[in-house]
Amino acid sequence: MQREYHRWHSPRLGRTMELLVFGHAGAKVLVFPTRDGRFYEYEKLRIVHQLAHKINAGQLQLFCVDSVDHDALYCFWKHPAERIRRHMQFEDYILHEVLPFMQHKNQHPCTIAHGCSLGAFHAANIAFRHPHLFQKLSAFSGRYDLTMQEESFSDLFNGYYDENIYFHTPTHFLPNLTCEWRLQHLRQMDIVLVIGKEDPFLGNNHHLSYILHSKGIRHQLHEWNERAHRGYYWRRMAPLYV
Repeated sequence: MQREYHRWHSPRLGRTMELLVFGHAGAKVLVFPTRDGRFYEYEKLRIVHQLAHKINAGQLQLFCVDSVDHDALYCFWKHPAERIRRHMQFEDYILHEVLPFMQHKNQHPCTIAHGCSLGAFHAANIAFRHPHLFQKLSAFSGRYDLTMQEESFSDLFNGYYDENIYFHTPTHFLPNLTCEWRLQHLRQMDIVLVIGKEDPFLGNNHHLSYILHSKGIRHQLHEWNERAHRGYYWRRMAPLYV
């Protein structure tokens, strides 16, 4: 399997960012890591191995990016307004540095946003905000409202709320989305959500599914037994849904 390591200084983030590329051709998969994950997590969890047959056949090419979540959403010593602004800088890095890099390496017309856990949030958030750039979303074990409290998971913004948080919370901005251009692109996207029946964010996934239905946006919501929120399950999900 072709494997490449890349790094460059991101002017938007003011730091060096790293990523791994697996494969030589096929649909481009933008892979976001989990909260504590790095750009090599997808490989370390052996999910890349589970997709090896598709990668080697030239059906998929993975672009596994790094995270700044501990400098953004999970940087609790910062004011929440600063956290969400740092997250927005990360989105700019993806939009204006990573996606052009992907397009330069591979002109395949299909780009897939993908991630597990917090990576699923990142994948869904950027795909829903910029639907013209993605043809598919594949999100596993996601939480699509970072302001909600569930079990040990708290409101990441400690009760603070502004328009930046609103526009980066899919279950908040999607109900009010009326732009037909964006809605048409969302209706053309292949959207796959996967969640465990015992996952604390099952209800949030149902809510997102309801919102998508109300907007006429076709999608699939698959429920797996148990919590299904770890590598063992994601390795089984990936060949089915990516």
